[in-house]
Amino acid sequence: MIPAVDPITISVVQHRLRAIVEEMGEAMLRTSYSQILNSSRDFSTALCDPEGRLIAQAEHVPIHVGALPFAARAVHEFFRDQIRPGDVYLLNDPYRGGNHLPDLTAFVPVFDQDRLVFWSINRSHQSDIGGATHGAYNADATEIYQEGLRIPPLKLYEQGRRRDDVYEMIVLNVRHPRDFRGDLAAMIGSARIGERRLGQLFGEFGSALTHSAVAAVLDGAERQVRAIIATWKDGSYEGEAFLDDDGHGAHDIPIRARILKHGSDLSIDLSDSHPQVTGFINSSYANTYSAAVVALAYLIDPHIPKNDGAFRPLTLKVKEGTIVCPRPGAPVTLCTNHCGQEIIEAIIRALAPACPERAMAGWGRRFRLAVQGVDPRNGKPFIWHLFQARPGGGGSSAGDGWPGAGEWQAAGGIKFGSLEVQEVRFPLHFRRHEFRPDSGGDGRHRGGPGGELELIVETSAPALGNTAGDGIKYGACGLAGGEDGKPHRYWLQSAGRPDRTLKTKETGIVLRPGDVFNAHSGGGGGWGDGKLRTAPERERDKRQGFVSDRIE
Repeated sequence: MIPAVDPITISVVQHRLRAIVEEMGEAMLRTSYSQILNSSRDFSTALCDPEGRLIAQAEHVPIHVGALPFAARAVHEFFRDQIRPGDVYLLNDPYRGGNHLPDLTAFVPVFDQDRLVFWSINRSHQSDIGGATHGAYNADATEIYQEGLRIPPLKLYEQGRRRDDVYEMIVLNVRHPRDFRGDLAAMIGSARIGERRLGQLFGEFGSALTHSAVAAVLDGAERQVRAIIATWKDGSYEGEAFLDDDGHGAHDIPIRARILKHGSDLSIDLSDSHPQVTGFINSSYANTYSAAVVALAYLIDPHIPKNDGAFRPLTLKVKEGTIVCPRPGAPVTLCTNHCGQEIIEAIIRALAPACPERAMAGWGRRFRLAVQGVDPRNGKPFIWHLFQARPGGGGSSAGDGWPGAGEWQAAGGIKFGSLEVQEVRFPLHFRRHEFRPDSGGDGRHRGGPGGELELIVETSAPALGNTAGDGIKYGACGLAGGEDGKPHRYWLQSAGRPDRTLKTKETGIVLRPGDVFNAHSGGGGGWGDGKLRTAPERERDKRQGFVSDRIE
């Protein structure tokens, strides 16, 4: 018999679950080795049950978390009765619940006496995961095997003992083994904190009451989300978003969403999206589903826990062979950003007429650079990932978009970190890093500005760069009459050579000592009619440097 649980106990358990995943994240931040994790925070922590239901997540990187239940189910289904206390499992395969290969996931099983009750999970983006190019993004890839090491459900620890042969095989296939070892240890330590804290929770409340409270938390989230959706007008809605290209000849690539809203249910159909492409912007189903629930999360109240219950009102339909559900083997590494961001945009644009006060304008798109070289100060190799010059966030009915907030799929969860720390750790000099005037779309509420960056390469020998992103042609979408944000513009300056415009999908870019990398990132979309923006607000925009009279 399931025991009754009172509202106060439900609330206490809900907040304890949230505290557990947040502590897991704090441990990861403080113990990981790589810049991409301990500075830019490209990781997520969560708890799932054996059925793969998302129980709790911390507010880290939204696009990660909706895919985790697929990964948890894949691990559980593969090992089933072989799962024991002290085990640790890994997975990164996008066709088994990973987002993309760089996002390695560690799973620690949590037992209540002899029964598996939860998975404590850490998903972290690795600085390198092998493959043909450094930094885990290969714009030349035409199949997943060229993108990096592909890990199916795999047991790394067996009842507390590490399987060293498996461990060394993985480490051997990445470019910076020291950082990888440290980051993997941090991931496992983070997940083990979740295991310990859940054990304490069971010890305090007992097994039956804890499970009842968890079920009530999920059901409560579902009720709250359904109550919101039920206020929207029933009907059929359509929205679309476009990617610039795939780097292999496909251009103006549409993501199309058709949404049927009935009562408190949302049926999202992405079947009319572009066929899968040659390049790495395809999105595996787990990543596509995650993008869909991220879009829903942005349309509900912020205090509602984003768990399995909150996402129950949503069903998703896709067509195999499309960019949002490619056949296994297609390259997908850029999908967490693109086409993940365009999936979010298409869904929100579709639902904006149903809930105009909840739908925000588009956020700037991703345009990253990874640099591989040797630091002349110590002779050690390095890989550096660009997280500076973040694009702007979208405006909304609540106000202007956040300046330099990043992309929609991360919603501010990924940071750019301290410039001074970057200069200490890497042979780079940030000559200029500031907001980009006039980049945010005009509107009643203006889009947030992107950034302007001048970065000097201070190596003594040429380094190599590669890019991965989108948004040179299509900027962040305006909404409710607001204007689109400006797209990106990146270029490289080399002494004695003409300026070189950088594409969003390139490999093998030679970065000579003293070269200057310039980034002008896109702004967020504006929300509402710009004629309604007041004179004092426009004066403040100029005073803050967010708008100017210059022509770029």
